[in-house]
Amino acid sequence: MEVTNALYPPKEQFEEFFSTGDDGPYVMVNLLKFREKAVYDDNPSIDITGREAYEIYGEAVSRLVEAGGGRIVFDGHVTGMILGEVEEMWDMVALAEYPSKAAFMEMMMSPEWAAIERHRTAGLEGQLNIRTVSRKP
Repeated sequence: MEVTNALYPPKEQFEEFFSTGDDGPYVMVNLLKFREKAVYDDNPSIDITGREAYEIYGEAVSRLVEAGGGRIVFDGHVTGMILGEVEEMWDMVALAEYPSKAAFMEMMMSPEWAAIERHRTAGLEGQLNIRTVSRKP
């Protein structure tokens, strides 16, 4: 199994995600890998860790998720693994519940998200986003 962290989905993956007919509530599993030092292209003099940059983003995006009818279900630091193998461990796991893909898209297209997204990009080396839906009807 090959695993590739990324900051943005390729166009085809993005279009496939939003083009499927299934909608409704889902939980996005976020596996996050931080940069050692944040990289702000617009201001290289900012001297904070990737984790610190992402925490700025995380606090603000939590409010946006809630404003769109969602919630942060869980976030926590990865401390170990008992089963399986990966070349490099993620640093954090976050679970965000959204009422629909439309709500998620609306949040990502908002000026509020655009204003905070630079902290996400500066702080992350890459991540996986995995959409999950409940088995219960």
